[in-house]
Amino acid sequence: MSKKHNGLLWRVLKIWATCLILAFCVLGVIAVKRVGVPVVTMYREASKDVAKSSKDTFKAEQTSLVYDAEGNEIKKLKQEKDVSYLDYEDIPDAAKLAIISIEDKNFTTHHGIDVEGVARAGLSLILNRGNITMGGSTITQQLARNIFLGYEKTYSRKIKEMFIAVALEQKYTKQEILEFYLNNVYFANGYYGIESASEAYFNKNAKDLSISQIAFLCSIPNSPNRYDPYKHKDSTLKRRDRILKNMYEDGYISESQYEKSVAEKITIMPKKETTTNDYAETYILKCATEALMKQQGFEIKTTFSSDSEKEKYNNEYDELYNTCKKSLYSAGYRIYTSIDMEKQKQLQDSVSSQLSMFTEKTDDGVYKVQGAAVSIDNSTGKVAAIVGGREEDQEGYGLNRAYQSFRQPGSAIKPLLVYTPALEKGYTPDSTLDDSRMTGSDSVSNAGYSYSGSISLRRAVEKSSNVATYRLYEDLGPRSCMKYLEALNFKGLDKRDYEYNSTCIGGFTNGTTVIEMAAGYATIANDGEYHTPDCIIKITDAKGNDIVPEDKSTKSVYSSSASRMMTSVLQSCVTESEGTAHVCQLDVDMPAACKTGTTNDYVDGWLCGYTPYYTTAVWVGMDKYKSVDNLKGNTYPASIWKNYMDKIHQGLTRKEFESYLSDTESTTEATTESTEDDTESTTESTTESTEDNTAADTTEPDTSQDYYNPDDNNNDNNTENNNNGYGGGNNGNGGNGGNDANNGNNENNNDSGMDNGGNNDGGDSGNNGDSGTPDNGE
Repeated sequence: MSKKHNGLLWRVLKIWATCLILAFCVLGVIAVKRVGVPVVTMYREASKDVAKSSKDTFKAEQTSLVYDAEGNEIKKLKQEKDVSYLDYEDIPDAAKLAIISIEDKNFTTHHGIDVEGVARAGLSLILNRGNITMGGSTITQQLARNIFLGYEKTYSRKIKEMFIAVALEQKYTKQEILEFYLNNVYFANGYYGIESASEAYFNKNAKDLSISQIAFLCSIPNSPNRYDPYKHKDSTLKRRDRILKNMYEDGYISESQYEKSVAEKITIMPKKETTTNDYAETYILKCATEALMKQQGFEIKTTFSSDSEKEKYNNEYDELYNTCKKSLYSAGYRIYTSIDMEKQKQLQDSVSSQLSMFTEKTDDGVYKVQGAAVSIDNSTGKVAAIVGGREEDQEGYGLNRAYQSFRQPGSAIKPLLVYTPALEKGYTPDSTLDDSRMTGSDSVSNAGYSYSGSISLRRAVEKSSNVATYRLYEDLGPRSCMKYLEALNFKGLDKRDYEYNSTCIGGFTNGTTVIEMAAGYATIANDGEYHTPDCIIKITDAKGNDIVPEDKSTKSVYSSSASRMMTSVLQSCVTESEGTAHVCQLDVDMPAACKTGTTNDYVDGWLCGYTPYYTTAVWVGMDKYKSVDNLKGNTYPASIWKNYMDKIHQGLTRKEFESYLSDTESTTEATTESTEDDTESTTESTTESTEDNTAADTTEPDTSQDYYNPDDNNNDNNTENNNNGYGGGNNGNGGNGGNDANNGNNENNNDSGMDNGGNNDGGDSGNNGDSGTPDNGE
């Protein structure tokens, strides 16, 4: 056929296409009138949508990346899309030309709608008796569909797509439209945009791809299912060859480039298998969300003056938390963490292996006997590893007991609440305490009803004497001591904890979390300096600009002298043969300072301890608050702690704890003077006040136990305690007594199940009561 006839034919087709566009609109009016949406309204809506758009509109679904302590990518935070955004100048020219040659040859000349394409679609419409089977959409129309519309094949959608495409061409340049398109088009298997596809299929940046590889990727968007590289690679290769031929015929590549590209063998990366989400990811999400909240000026609080203040805070927290959490999946952040993946694996292995003898599971397939642990790097105060339960044969997030479960701490709380505060106020490891038998309704007992009469503070901690602890707590003043837990940001504190002296031996209304206990002991290890126990080093945008800068701030909770004395005392718990943590002596050449804890009826077992390098806290128990055979702090928790700490200290040079002896006298004097209102005497007067009631150390039992009388009126899940003053807000920790589990306020299951509050977050074992009876604690 002659060129003259060809030109005449296309003029006729263009006229026909114009008529078809009008026909689309007429048919659209008829179709959409049934639902009461006229074409004029769609035009106005389309114009309004585009007018409100900006470049950020087309970047709204960028995937955020998470990095471990070594800078290795460990997680992509995404919803359904995996997106990495490239600016126009960073997109390879070959990708721009390839997509134009196969998807929209007239892209540079049309104004959003290509009449030739519409002609083809119109002919298909007629031949298929009104069924829309062929698109004819321009790149601009496809962008309109990807960003503003769905994928249903209806007249109304097609009409609105055209309106939006025209509006986009009026507002944005061709370069901007092509940039938006190549960053948002779907490349199958969850990958959106040329950069994400390049990384997934070739493990390269788009700028490093060959022409053949680019053509291969540009084959996919036309039909992601048909041209899925993993399912239909042969079809994808055939379309690649077609694209290369188009590029050659259109003058985009030379003949030699064409021949070389067609001959090039395409090898793609293996498909990434879905991996089981681990507990570190759960905690990273929580910490990153709170970091963004604080960057916006939100103050994380743990104590409140009234229930109404607490309720107001929780509501504000929940609203901002959900907003910031959502942004983690779409803002393209780069989240740098302190998580050491080798230590994470070692801690998980230790928890799972040391509890492997407990095989019984719930109906949901979850192990009944559980464990949780947190390890903190003392040099930074950041979390190096966090495990919220045993490994399960299932994917998805479950309850992260390391920070979402509040459990009774038993005697593990004594160094934080009683003994380090006492050392702050003038006591020393050699101070004499009263360990004689108590009588009366509010009395407590020692393990085996064995008493020493008079006992040194060091020995009282080694043996975990309840009587000496209880009397010392009374002398110091409960409210004075509780302020130290406030300073350590314990979130579950209740006003009743300030009223009952049994708090000092682990009888809390709600309990404590593993992360709180780890941070508390790390504070002692760090000369009394408290670091918020998060795992975020910094958060940047995709270009490396700081969103949340690195925060190395600390606050002083205990003096260095008191902390060093406490460390010396806790070392004795390990080194002395009758120390409750004697089993925690490490096989590697490294000193350790530890404290055990066990609650009534073997419900909760703890081991909290540290070396000069790392602090690790371990909890073992059941979610349902039932007894576990042979559970004590020096059994399963201690075996987990020792197994893990031996591993991570392999190859480290022995380091000694700082000694308190050189500055004890001056620090004690200064501390005593500064706390006159809180204490009645210095070390000397305290010793004198107990001399009349004590005798020399005599009987020393092999084990020590916590004794306190549970509050019989408390229910099992503590839901009644959620709004009783003083207690902390949600703060991503499951709330008081399972607040998140019951209300779903804070960290729900919408994002791949991450941050699931789970069930049974409260703690009832050994809740507050003034009298103590024999139990099986340490």
